[in-house]
Amino acid sequence: MHCNNETFSIQSKQKVLILLCLSIAITTGLASTTYSGFATSENKTLMQLQGTQGMSNTTSNTTNIVLVHGGWADGSGWSKQIPTLEKAGHKVIAVQLPLHSLSDDVETVKRAIEHIGGPVTLVGHSYGGAVITNAAYNNPNVTGLVYIAAFAPDEGQSLSTFVNPVNFPKELFMPDSGGFIYLNPKIFRENFAQDVDPAEANIMAITQKPFHQSNFVAASGPPAWKQLPTWYQISESDHMIPPDVQHTFAEQMNATTLSLNASHASYVSHPIEIADFILNATKGK
Repeated sequence: MHCNNETFSIQSKQKVLILLCLSIAITTGLASTTYSGFATSENKTLMQLQGTQGMSNTTSNTTNIVLVHGGWADGSGWSKQIPTLEKAGHKVIAVQLPLHSLSDDVETVKRAIEHIGGPVTLVGHSYGGAVITNAAYNNPNVTGLVYIAAFAPDEGQSLSTFVNPVNFPKELFMPDSGGFIYLNPKIFRENFAQDVDPAEANIMAITQKPFHQSNFVAASGPPAWKQLPTWYQISESDHMIPPDVQHTFAEQMNATTLSLNASHASYVSHPIEIADFILNATKGK
């Protein structure tokens, strides 16, 4: 009987030992699993935080750009600037203005600004300058205005305040039956783009978007250039907007100025300089 009890005792101890070992193994495994899961979760959280911080920095440091063409042109005219602006990390929209009325064109640009989101540097060429002057007024998404050989009217002024069709060659303007005006393709280059390659200027003439005559006399509203930092590129050989008028615009806005010996189509003939000018504006330079 004593032997049996001793045998039982030994067997009991062995069972206890086995159970104890199993318990330790299970506990260790659970601890290991829990730690591993915690580490993975922590790493993922860190990666997410780092990614979020990176995205936040990119968003806060990158200004979106909205490009606005003028009369007798369209959004594709900015094709030489767009790759450079995008390569620099900017989101870009080149709007297509209807050119039916100033009010319609202003609304078109306002929608583009809303669509792309702020902060936005707004760029306008020629008549596009009058458009951005109105579209950016009291617009919290816009942080700067860039004028490329452009109109920058004050409140109540119109394009006709600064240019008179009578002063242009009489055969330049060709109205259609709906009140839209084309530039005569035969003399388009010498008046609009005399420093542009002839073949390219010919394409511009053929693809020109007609401009409604009412836009010449439409009164501008309160100007955004009184509220925002401005940049102005002056075309010293412009045949459409007199250079002295452009100097006046730049001076009244106290704009950061770039003068180029360029035609009215400076964004086509001097693409690198114009792209760099826009990039500097996005940096506040």
